Amino acid sequence: MPAVFLKDRSLLSVGGADAQSFLQNLITTDIVSLAPDEARPGALLTPQGKILFDFMVWQDGEGYLIETDAGQSDGLLKRLTMYRLRAAVTLAPQPENGITVCWGEDADRIGGARDSRFAKAGVLLSRRAGRHGDDAPALYEALRIRHGIVTSGLDFALQDAFPHDVLMDLNDGLSFKKGCYVGQEVVSRMQHRGTARRRVVTVSAATALPRAGTEITAAGKPVGTLGSVEGGSGLAIVRIDRAGAAMAEGTPLLAGQTSVSLALPQWSGLVFPTSADEASA
Repeated sequence: MPAVFLKDRSLLSVGGADAQSFLQNLITTDIVSLAPDEARPGALLTPQGKILFDFMVWQDGEGYLIETDAGQSDGLLKRLTMYRLRAAVTLAPQPENGITVCWGEDADRIGGARDSRFAKAGVLLSRRAGRHGDDAPALYEALRIRHGIVTSGLDFALQDAFPHDVLMDLNDGLSFKKGCYVGQEVVSRMQHRGTARRRVVTVSAATALPRAGTEITAAGKPVGTLGSVEGGSGLAIVRIDRAGAAMAEGTPLLAGQTSVSLALPQWSGLVFPTSADEASA
């Protein structure tokens, strides 16, 4: 299987005696239970519970590495520095940009940390800092789309999505067992009340899908918005209650003028509600 270099990713190191408690009390990820060879998704939220920054995090010796989109790196570093106060924590950008991902039987070849999001989907994929593969991001994008794994900027806008919208409650990116962190009260309330209605779906069409940002509709009413697209396959975040009702009634779903089919990622265990009662259950 390929080893793919993703040049648009940046890394921040978090070290010092208080590194673990600093992150544990700030981001959505349960850092304490993070295994030495595991990479988990995470987010720093607004006080209103929406995703301000999204990233992957894994252990690096006595500290941690945070992998994020290169365009977010400076802003994330500034925000973490603001929260540091008197904590014994060092924060620094890594000089080497880009990470390498490798999946399948060869995942051990480059070493690195195992991505828990892909593990949920039954795919062994490792992430490692630096260039250890080829520039072939389309291969990784196709794999990501196939398994319903989203990324900010392509599939959702920062400060516009809750962690539940992007399945962080199901892929180990969101903890409901640890103590408080920024935005925790809001996401905990969504979890306990079962009010999450926007969810990631995979999108398929018999022809090429329209561009990202195209609205998905049922009977002229909005259901969601198309995100990453690769030919006739793509991702979207949709209102699963509206999509489920449309499918139950046999109402066509359209991305622009293109007929599409929607499916919830199998690994998520989610199903489309098909009635108002089921949607509010």
